[in-house]
Amino acid sequence: MYLLLEYPTCSTCKKAKKWLDEHQIPYQTRHIKEQPPNVEELKQWHQMSTLPLKRFFNTSGMVYKEMQLKEKLPQMSEEQQYKLLAENGMLVKRPLLIGSDIILIGFQETQWEQILSQ
Repeated sequence: MYLLLEYPTCSTCKKAKKWLDEHQIPYQTRHIKEQPPNVEELKQWHQMSTLPLKRFFNTSGMVYKEMQLKEKLPQMSEEQQYKLLAENGMLVKRPLLIGSDIILIGFQETQWEQILSQ
């Protein structure tokens, strides 16, 4: 069973859910704004992903732009970045699909197909 962190009105999240349903992949959802990931979850997922922490930020979102994080993130420590993500779920890139040994950030159909169809 996968955990899908989503914002229900997000069109990309809707596409991801539709794809999961069509491929009969079981998942449970979590509203990213109402229940944002906590610092410990973010640390664990970041480590699992082996991606730069910046990939966890919704860089095209209004909150990211309003906070001028493009300029601020490079000067922030990882701890500060984790805290920021945990404080505001709208800063987190979505959808986020978490499994026991994988994490997928954003919905890219070809990537999901390759990883989840194994």
